Amino acid sequence: MAMSKTTNTYNRQNWEDSEFPILCQTCLGDNPYVRMIKERYGKECKICTRPFTIFRWCPGARMRFKKTEICQTCSKLKNVCQTCLLDLEYGLPTQVRDAALKIQDKIPESDVNKEFYIQNIESQLKAGDDNTVAAGTVGKSLAASDMLAKLARTAPYYKRNLPHICSFWVKGECKRGEECPYRHDKPVEPDDPLSEQNIRDRYYGRNDPVADKLMKRAASIPTLEPPEDKTITTLYVGNLGEHITEVDIRDNFYHYGEIRSVSLVPRQQCAFVQYTKRAAAELAAEKTFNKLVLGGKKLTIKWAHSQAKSTAYAQNSVPRGAGGGGNRIFDPVPGLPGQLPMPPNPTDYFNLQASEMAVLPPGMKIHQLPPGLIPGAPSYASMYQQAGGGSSGIPPSAGGASSGEAGSSSSTSAGGPGHSMMPPAMHQQQLHYPSQDPARLGALKK
Repeated sequence: MAMSKTTNTYNRQNWEDSEFPILCQTCLGDNPYVRMIKERYGKECKICTRPFTIFRWCPGARMRFKKTEICQTCSKLKNVCQTCLLDLEYGLPTQVRDAALKIQDKIPESDVNKEFYIQNIESQLKAGDDNTVAAGTVGKSLAASDMLAKLARTAPYYKRNLPHICSFWVKGECKRGEECPYRHDKPVEPDDPLSEQNIRDRYYGRNDPVADKLMKRAASIPTLEPPEDKTITTLYVGNLGEHITEVDIRDNFYHYGEIRSVSLVPRQQCAFVQYTKRAAAELAAEKTFNKLVLGGKKLTIKWAHSQAKSTAYAQNSVPRGAGGGGNRIFDPVPGLPGQLPMPPNPTDYFNLQASEMAVLPPGMKIHQLPPGLIPGAPSYASMYQQAGGGSSGIPPSAGGASSGEAGSSSSTSAGGPGHSMMPPAMHQQQLHYPSQDPARLGALKK
């Protein structure tokens, strides 16, 4: 049945038109030049069923296209993203946020009451000047919470934008390969509660499996126990940024008690905050453990070690490479051999005697040494006499001297300048291998 003109005009006035969506950083993606497709009144809101302007975009490479699911009025009413319906400030489901802040926001769910309630909220938003504050009960009671600070995401989670799993690949029938726009991965088990998520349950904060998982995680979060030594009043602050100064640390720790000193270690990106009283240190550790965010980073808070114990450990330990200091006594390990005795001469690495050592004359190389100067090495004459059985294997020298004279002349003329020892040639019948030729071995000085 066709509606009248007045009713159609009335309903069109309640349709929502916007210029940019309300998104979280994860859904928007890391590309600062993202391109969006805008369609006025393209879909109806999945909460209030009113037509609204939808936006569609790709958050990054190898990601799936995303679009807005609810209108901006419903988004401002719960302070959630239009796409993932998670809280814009903490990145958590509304069920976890409402439980931590103790919010009981009863939004009507029937069609007539819901339409009237949304119209009133929209008129309140138009009357207000600041559109960045959440509407309804959430905007009035949005305060800090310890549990929310522990569970909140400090960085975007881009894995949530990955494509859906390819159903053809699961059945082994996908023929696209790397060109497939869907993800080739093993699907979750059908019994997994995270596989059954509903937009309406996420928005109204009821029966949300993701919220139940986070609530169980919050119950098992560890706490920082104070040490038994009551003299320890120093806290270790880690994961500091490069531009964090001592003044920034004092500004975040001074209101817990009187600070005695702040020691900043820029190289390790940490600091030590020492209080005058133990109660102030315990209060600071309780209020800042897994909660303090400085410079966009969540700081690591621990108790510092006792200075007396650190000094005693340093005295009982021997630093690497140092000969002095204290000596730590370790228990002997069974099965290891005993200590070897020290050599008589620690500098003698080859067990050489003084008579066996020879020093090269200045300017002389090792191949210019005659055999007489090498300790323990036989001369050429004696070597070839033993090999040939006499002096027949030794050719006459340049002056026509005999073997004895050749040996004596070689020993006397070795020290003269410009004289080099020429090795005698061997008979052809004694050369069994080419490597036995002294000329091939490089004995001849060219």
